[in-house]
Amino acid sequence: MNTDSPIIEIQNLSRRYGRLDAVNGLTLSVRPGKCYGFFGRNGAGKTTTIKCLLNLLRPDAGAVRVFGLDPRQDEVAVKSRLAYVPDLVAFYPWMTVRETLEYLASFRKHWNRDIEGDLLKRFQLDPKQKASHLSKGQRTQLALIGAICPEPELLVLDEPTSGLDPIVRREFIETVIGAYQSGDPGRRTVFVSTHLISEFEGLIDEFTIIDQGRELLTMAADAARDRFRKIRARFAQPPGRMDLSGALSVKQSGREMEILANGNSEKLMAELKSHSPEELRCEALSLEEIFVASDVLKKVIA
Repeated sequence: MNTDSPIIEIQNLSRRYGRLDAVNGLTLSVRPGKCYGFFGRNGAGKTTTIKCLLNLLRPDAGAVRVFGLDPRQDEVAVKSRLAYVPDLVAFYPWMTVRETLEYLASFRKHWNRDIEGDLLKRFQLDPKQKASHLSKGQRTQLALIGAICPEPELLVLDEPTSGLDPIVRREFIETVIGAYQSGDPGRRTVFVSTHLISEFEGLIDEFTIIDQGRELLTMAADAARDRFRKIRARFAQPPGRMDLSGALSVKQSGREMEILANGNSEKLMAELKSHSPEELRCEALSLEEIFVASDVLKKVIA
């Protein structure tokens, strides 16, 4: 496989449940070595897309490639090079934590015991505890250990931090996933579906927002922050009429205004300055703020 070839490539993917279009003509491409965010509301089609990637569901139309391979025809070759943590995790209840990890390791050519030991300590998991006695958060922790230890080329994570407490969650995202990628820069790829966008903010290189199974926005994270900006202005008196055409949204409360700009912040700032504001600030939107504004984006993005 060419090192510049996409790790994940989806072309016009569609998957229906009866009359419901869970995924409808979705296209995206994930380059090697990147952390790719996959955002959308509940029911937007994120999990269905991931299951099509892993051959857990058959697409109704379109093409899916992972490592340049068709997951339906080359399932073992694909799955031997990736690790998957689903949103709902289950293990054999009679196995202990140690037995579960040994079982998972038996399917892998490589298993990093140093990482395993470190993560067991970080998560404070007792190797002797039965899987049936683990909390939801502990089951997620165990699944994450099982995904990281083989040091796969691709991590596919569907709400990977669900059930984790905030301290463990932040440490996992910043330390564990960061360390996973830095262990082999340019080759290890993360594809993550999450509602906790703010906590992945510093890791995500590129993202796609989907809505009702369709792509709404795909951008590099830095380009998105540069394009979408929040402008705040305060005036001595409520301002008169202004030409703020092209703004994504304009909110005014008395003397204060908040404007969301879509690549035209300089023009909007110039118009605001012409009305002599007491205070004028412009800042990039975070990825989470861009996602929250997606209802507005639907109206202006082709």
